[in-house]
Amino acid sequence: MAKHTVTLIPGDGIGIETTSAMQEVVAAAGADIAWEVADAGAECMERCGTPLPEETIEAVRRNKVGIKGPTATPVGTGFRSVNVALRKTLDLYVCLRPVISIPGAGGRYDDVDLVIVRENTEDLYAGVEFEEGTPEAHELIRFVEQHEAGTIRPDSGISIKPISVTATRNIVEYAFDYALKQGRKKVTAAHKANIMKHSDGLFLRVAREVAKGYEGRIGFDDRIIDAFCMNMVMDPSQFDVIVFPNLYGDIASDLAAGLVGGLGIAPGANIGREYAVFEAVHGSAPDIAGKNLANPTAEILSAAMMLDHLGEQPTAERIRAAVRAVYARGEHLTGDIRRATGSGAAPATCTEFTEALVRQLERS
Repeated sequence: MAKHTVTLIPGDGIGIETTSAMQEVVAAAGADIAWEVADAGAECMERCGTPLPEETIEAVRRNKVGIKGPTATPVGTGFRSVNVALRKTLDLYVCLRPVISIPGAGGRYDDVDLVIVRENTEDLYAGVEFEEGTPEAHELIRFVEQHEAGTIRPDSGISIKPISVTATRNIVEYAFDYALKQGRKKVTAAHKANIMKHSDGLFLRVAREVAKGYEGRIGFDDRIIDAFCMNMVMDPSQFDVIVFPNLYGDIASDLAAGLVGGLGIAPGANIGREYAVFEAVHGSAPDIAGKNLANPTAEILSAAMMLDHLGEQPTAERIRAAVRAVYARGEHLTGDIRRATGSGAAPATCTEFTEALVRQLERS
């Protein structure tokens, strides 16, 4: 096995615990990883005056691969998301989130196996915003009215939703190529083109154009986003790979996680042509931080995705198999899973769950 250097960003809150658990499991699985620890998040903001130091970005650039814990983002005020900044700065244009049932995790279905592919760099997350009452907001309101594009109330805050041909083509091609590589059968494009003709309409048009190049190899259909959400909840088996604009993908991926047991078991990856950063998709959970209660499964499964990316697929599969085995036995499961399953058994600590995984890996 080759040795790899990976940038590790522990982040905020429970990230310290979950990334430490992840490191233990990766080592027990036999991966040879040198960790270069870097800083980011709200606590970093207090220490360094920025939530994302340039040294952290350079560490990811240098190593090409990073994995991070959750980072806190203030709601409504304060600095913008570290995740969004990393994605834009490093052009991590793909957000990849597999959603797979784990027996024993308390999911609503036993056979969910779908993959969410989310465009990661534009849409409403582009950060093109105008604060209510500013001269820029008033100027934009006047521009819209002068061009008879509509009416915006004068006391509005405004966010712009750019959807480009370039970014759409990139993400849809990635979804189809991923489906081919992974032996999957169909790509679904989710949109609201019936209402937003020039943004979501563009997304759908480009998706259909790209799909023609894969005819006979990968199936294609499209769904209006609200209907998609209902259909996924009612029958997730009808979906395989789903490609989204940024905002819809963010919402739908959390909804999908709820089908299989919650965000505590939901891994994710942000992938570009040069760099990749892997992360659990849950938040920093400050209410339980430092109490040894966090579920590190999502971080551990994100590390398995990272190992896949590094060409260490057998080691990645050992980790996934160990996770399935520990969940199937049900003896050492954290509180979120106990609640999801309705179990009255005492919850395991983060440490106890991690130790159970390590023992499973040592036996396998």
